[in-house]
Amino acid sequence: MSTKDFIEKDYYKVLGVPKDATEAEIKKAYRKLAREFHPDANKGDAKAEERFKEVSEANDVLGDPKRRKEYDEARTLFGNGGLRTGPGGPGGNFNFDLGDLFGGTPPGGGTGSGGGFGGGLGDVFGGLFNRTGTGTRTQPRRGQDIESEVTLSFTEAVDGATVPLRMSSSAPCKACSGTGDKNGTPRVCPTCVGTGQVSRGGGGGFSLTDPCVDCKGRGLIAENPCEICKGSGRAKSSRTMQVRIPAGVSDGQRIRLRGKGSPGERGGPAGDLYVVVHVDAHPVFGRKGDNLTVTVPVTFPEAALGGEVSVPTLGGPPVKLKLPPGTPNGRTMRARGKGAVRKDGTRGDLLVTVEVAVPKDLDETATESLEAYRDATEGEDPRAELFKAAKGA
Repeated sequence: MSTKDFIEKDYYKVLGVPKDATEAEIKKAYRKLAREFHPDANKGDAKAEERFKEVSEANDVLGDPKRRKEYDEARTLFGNGGLRTGPGGPGGNFNFDLGDLFGGTPPGGGTGSGGGFGGGLGDVFGGLFNRTGTGTRTQPRRGQDIESEVTLSFTEAVDGATVPLRMSSSAPCKACSGTGDKNGTPRVCPTCVGTGQVSRGGGGGFSLTDPCVDCKGRGLIAENPCEICKGSGRAKSSRTMQVRIPAGVSDGQRIRLRGKGSPGERGGPAGDLYVVVHVDAHPVFGRKGDNLTVTVPVTFPEAALGGEVSVPTLGGPPVKLKLPPGTPNGRTMRARGKGAVRKDGTRGDLLVTVEVAVPKDLDETATESLEAYRDATEGEDPRAELFKAAKGA
């Protein structure tokens, strides 16, 4: 839709409503006409289809308060192709081509004030056509999101790490400066008028917006496609980025880094980078949420008589834990503040599980001592309660 077409079309007449119609009246008129001329209700009727397009176009403008205001202002400024105000006083006309108004040069080629009309008039239609005084303005486009993977050691995942990531993504083509045209002068897509989107009837009087298929949503078409990017304006780019992985990440976690994805187009923001973290297993430590786990072997005398055992920590000095007399195999104790880093900077705990170690080889003295212990506890049956419970069940 060109500027000239916009000015000459009477959208109020298309919808059959007065110029002072309310939003509700405009909506009601549009829905009635949309149902009447919808393609689904007029199979093969080209005239009805064209009428439906006119009604949808009128509603796009009058149904939006901001666009309607701009449209009314534009219609007030112009009458039959000329300004309604001229040197002859109110009602006078400058009958010259509308194209001169939007070319940035006043009639006669001057640039002074008063008689010059270039420069500012195009801005009146900026919101309606995405145009400025120098031509059509295409919309900024956000860059694509990128997903990458990184493998960390167990310690790096717990404490956090800065790791290099080599990524391949699309970026503005250097050969054509992102224009897609090898001469650097793409033209505005006539189908979407540089917006990158087109509207279509969605049924029930609604209008849906889709990416323009002719320009693939760019708003620009390359007359002489760049040989590197094939007219897309984007080319593959490889870069290495130092990425900070926060402390406490877990295996399989997906981290979002805002603005670290592909660069945007025409001043649009960059996309985001998503990093999927893989964590290698540790030979000693495990993890349960913010807590670390470790299994510590103890001797039978330590478990039976109690004692103090030394427990390793991840990246720090060992800690001492006291075993109470009669500590059973598999009991878990807690060393506070020796676990993984939480989001608030504090640490979880280290969960220590006791495992009674059974010696494989016994010398004569140890064997005699155990035989004496067996004889001393011969009347005790550790499985009595087990059989009692099994029988009761």
